[in-house]
Amino acid sequence: EVQLVESGGGMVQPGGSLRLSCAASGFTFSTNDMNWVRQAPGKGPEWVAAVSSGGGRPYYADSAKGRFTISRDNAKNTLYLQMNSRKPEDTALYYCAGGPVGSWFTYWGQGTQVTVSS
Repeated sequence: EVQLVESGGGMVQPGGSLRLSCAASGFTFSTNDMNWVRQAPGKGPEWVAAVSSGGGRPYYADSAKGRFTISRDNAKNTLYLQMNSRKPEDTALYYCAGGPVGSWFTYWGQGTQVTVSS
């Protein structure tokens, strides 16, 4: 059974930092590209960042560039998202998603809530 389990969400003040993790099982993590996607209250899903299967090529949405860093540890089957300089508009449910090239969103986690508020 494929499982993606996100963790690390919570409440952080504006300007603060948070690191999300996504533990993968049930598929060959190291051969799949991985993504972070978020959904703010009342809005549609927004792609945030992606990293290739080997970890060498990260891609970011404009809203994440310069503030977020996506990374992965294939030995631990884990995906990460380091988020710095948080803004209130970063408040959302954050999902990890993955899949082979051309099917980036085959697998989905249940999400972890991040709230940025003073």
